[in-house]
Amino acid sequence: MIAAGSAGTSCIERSIYDKIHCVNHRAELKSIDLFSGAGLLGYSFKEFGVRTALAVEADPRARATFMANVGADAMGADVRDVHSDVCADLLLAGPPCQGFSTLGKRDHFDERNALSLCIADWAATGNPTVVVVENVPPFLKSRFWRTLKRRMRNQGYESAEWILNAADFGAPQLRMRAFGIFSRIGLPSMPTPTARIHRTVREAFDGLPLKPQAGGLHVAPVPGALALARFKKIPPKGDKRDVMRRAPDLCPPSWSRMGCQATDVWGRMDFDAPANTLRCSFQNASKGRYIHPTEHRVLTLREGARIQGIPDSWEFHGDRASIARQIGNGVPLALGRAVALSVMQLF
Repeated sequence: MIAAGSAGTSCIERSIYDKIHCVNHRAELKSIDLFSGAGLLGYSFKEFGVRTALAVEADPRARATFMANVGADAMGADVRDVHSDVCADLLLAGPPCQGFSTLGKRDHFDERNALSLCIADWAATGNPTVVVVENVPPFLKSRFWRTLKRRMRNQGYESAEWILNAADFGAPQLRMRAFGIFSRIGLPSMPTPTARIHRTVREAFDGLPLKPQAGGLHVAPVPGALALARFKKIPPKGDKRDVMRRAPDLCPPSWSRMGCQATDVWGRMDFDAPANTLRCSFQNASKGRYIHPTEHRVLTLREGARIQGIPDSWEFHGDRASIARQIGNGVPLALGRAVALSVMQLF
């Protein structure tokens, strides 16, 4: 278990909190949360007064984090084993996205893709009024989404599709996410962007020491000699191309073969812009633009959590690799709140 401190609240977040206060007057609603992860989407709805009746998550460390922060039990059962005795007003689901993601290797035959279809089975037994499905944008072009829509339509649901950029809602991160909405009480309005100016990495890291600190989440892997030598050749906003130009002896042959492809790898973040999409592998410089803007290291876990909008008071369970996955897999809280606000207007 790792936990620490607190982070500041932006004007956009305060505006959302004001709206949460207005919405929370209604009777308590219950949700089923499938593929619940560390609970970021569930927490966003909890802020609007929704109580989780049942959560299902395969990863025991993510389950522990979910329970610690959302305050509800989470089961490690196979999500395909539907519990017919649980009914809810809302069903939230974030099925695995690896088979659809444009980041990393996309595999249309990944067996995890089909897990999204069990959402219709849970809807048939749990009888939710509204279903929210979160994934990467290519999911909405997949045959699994088409099949899910058909099955949900047969159960009496209308559907809507949203593709939203987390940066437009106050997250310091350019992260496109898809939301499929199913409803039996009319469709919610797509959230309207609230951030006229995107928040920056500098704002996200406000108050954090530049140097990692032992004993909390502000920790990063200690770079080896080769990695450190590369870091020192990369200027502000630079990337692997600077290493290739300045110190070709530090570059593997694969970099020359790839040429100008994957230019974000071994890239420094820009203090004065939003971060790129934060992946689970954000503590690996070879996976994206994850080098600190000024320091010769990759991001700490705390910095990654800040980019996702996770408060410093959030309690994580698991080792550092597990926590990085929990952070990278989550829905930025600012985006989750915007979606929750629109959906909750229906009730």
